[in-house]
Amino acid sequence: MKLPDDYQSYTQALMGQELWADYARALDEPPSVSIRLNPLKTANRLRLKETTDGQVPWCAEGYYLSHRPNFTFDPLFHAGAYYVQEAASMFLRRALEQYIEGAVAMLDLCAAPGGKSTVARTCLPDGSLLVSNEPIHPRCQVLAENLQKWGHPDVVVTNNYPRDFRRCGVVFDVILADVPCSGEGMMRKEAEAVAQWSPSLVSQCAALQREIVADAWDILKPGGLLIYSTCTMNTAENEENIRHFEQELGAEVLPVAVEDSWNITGSLLKGWERPVGRFIPGRTRGEGLFMAVLRKTDDGEVAGRKPKKQKTAPQRNAKSIEIPLAGKDEFVVMESGDSSMAVNRLWKDAIQTLDGSLNVLSAGVPLYEAKGRDLVPCHALALSARLREEAFPRVELDFQQAIGYLRREAFALPDNTPRGYVVACFRQTPLGFMKNLGNRANNLYPQEWRIRSSHLPDDAHSLLELE
Repeated sequence: MKLPDDYQSYTQALMGQELWADYARALDEPPSVSIRLNPLKTANRLRLKETTDGQVPWCAEGYYLSHRPNFTFDPLFHAGAYYVQEAASMFLRRALEQYIEGAVAMLDLCAAPGGKSTVARTCLPDGSLLVSNEPIHPRCQVLAENLQKWGHPDVVVTNNYPRDFRRCGVVFDVILADVPCSGEGMMRKEAEAVAQWSPSLVSQCAALQREIVADAWDILKPGGLLIYSTCTMNTAENEENIRHFEQELGAEVLPVAVEDSWNITGSLLKGWERPVGRFIPGRTRGEGLFMAVLRKTDDGEVAGRKPKKQKTAPQRNAKSIEIPLAGKDEFVVMESGDSSMAVNRLWKDAIQTLDGSLNVLSAGVPLYEAKGRDLVPCHALALSARLREEAFPRVELDFQQAIGYLRREAFALPDNTPRGYVVACFRQTPLGFMKNLGNRANNLYPQEWRIRSSHLPDDAHSLLELE
């Protein structure tokens, strides 16, 4: 791989000859492929039917694959049964497992496309709330889609800049700052990362990262954790920033327990030894990543403005809406315009506060949208891991039908299918809603999510099978 001269000379000096040789060799090798199973949808139901290429050692649900299949044509990928994720990013699970014991409020500050949010939502203790935020609106739409597919009910998706959270009055026990970076760790996978790299980009990113963390620090509870990560190699965006947070914010850098066999590299900043972790292709199996866990030791007041007075939305149908979720007593119904959602009653006040100050795209489990006198079930309801099986009739699709459904094609359902809204399933896993009219069925799969290709590759199949 042809690297920018400035990048090569700097990184070679940073790593030293032996580590650089391993890294440079790996850049000319194909990137590894890995997925992470969703236990909400696979436990005791689905299993990997292909021989994997080993388990990701720092993540119980992570697996390497021997090749990259065509995920687009796997119905269970669209159903949220697994997430395609670079293995090093799964290390977040290790950090959360070590330090989080009880229910927490967690903010993923720069979350799109949602990989680390789904890691967090898998391993956070029951009763926790995850606020998953992305500042860039188109990317936030992708984030909301991926989290709806994952199916956990205790998630709020917001579209705001980090500084906006200061005015809402909500504070967090844990904040993940997976900050925008120069992308050096993704050069093997993304040609754009090589093309866009420059020393000035590194400097710009390092300054932006400090600004983001400063904003986040103000809404972190005393004693709370901030997990800082980048997908880049240099020390300016990594160790030097962490040193800055130590000196300016009083942050304490916490160790994460690792195994020697994982070959995770520690600090590369000379004279600064702290328990940070760097994943380097050629040493660790995956792409480049840096991660540090910081504790807020300041016992002073948490900054933030007084939250705005909440607007009271008319609750026209809230009391009459049946909550079709398992453990429905845990939830209350909220309304926003013509839409209703079920939110955990423990977090209702916090969610209302967020909704009063921030741009909230979704919260809890979207239930129904009022269209005239009808209540149309939201697509996210079908994908929720808490949807009761008896709430709607279910119809099992074969592989060809499932692909047709995901293309938003129309097709007839079996004669014995009840009329009205039904859940289309593949291998007993919901894909979404259809409305059976008897002589035909309306495909309600979201237009913007549909598979656009009309071609079905010869190797199209699902990675998972029923146990």
